[in-house]
Amino acid sequence: MPHQPHQILLVTPVWNDSKRLAGFGATLAKALADSPLSIRWLIADDGSTGDEHARLTALKQAFSQVFPHVEVHFASEHHGKGSVVREAWALSQQAEWLAFVDADGSVTAEGMLELITIAVSSDNSVIGIRKCTATTEVVESPWRGFAHRGFLLAAHVLLDLQCEDPQCGAKVLKGRDYRRIAHLLFEKGLAFDSELLSTLKRGGAGWSEIPVNWIEKKGGKVKPLRDGWGMLAALWRIRKRSR
Repeated sequence: MPHQPHQILLVTPVWNDSKRLAGFGATLAKALADSPLSIRWLIADDGSTGDEHARLTALKQAFSQVFPHVEVHFASEHHGKGSVVREAWALSQQAEWLAFVDADGSVTAEGMLELITIAVSSDNSVIGIRKCTATTEVVESPWRGFAHRGFLLAAHVLLDLQCEDPQCGAKVLKGRDYRRIAHLLFEKGLAFDSELLSTLKRGGAGWSEIPVNWIEKKGGKVKPLRDGWGMLAALWRIRKRSR
């Protein structure tokens, strides 16, 4: 089947996470190779340390044997997931669609490709959400689930963000909708998703929420107890700027 004329930039942010990317990236490369869509895959490194640059370069070379349209972008310094995703998206000013998926594989490669396909076919931004349905499951620790629900409540109260799961690491956005509000985004870390969606909403853009399989992986960088207060403080900053 020939490629369709949609230019899609898919970003996978990483920070000292080449080991988990190795497994997930291999399955993602295969899924991308099997897709008829015109997708550019960019692995965006957020200032990793040590030998990570060499490892990511080697992984890119391995992935490119399966899916040739893969690149690596190295940020000059470590600032946070939000910063490196925005930096990577800015590298393609003509892409019709801008997407990202986390490198840990909590959302599967097949699930991410399904989100992209739904977005393109419906001509509407799409975000994955963690939700148990007849066809999807969510596997997470009790503490992770508690922290997730607490943050969701805070986002509803502070930002009036009516979204079932703003923090799920799989999103596909219309490029023109994002570019209209990109200059209003400032959060560099984990609250990037909530700022992104609340700003899109204020700008009049909408999205569809699609349940996906989500399975918590070992070795994650997010620590609810350590990061929770910082994310709540970020919600207050977003609220103040929006006013």
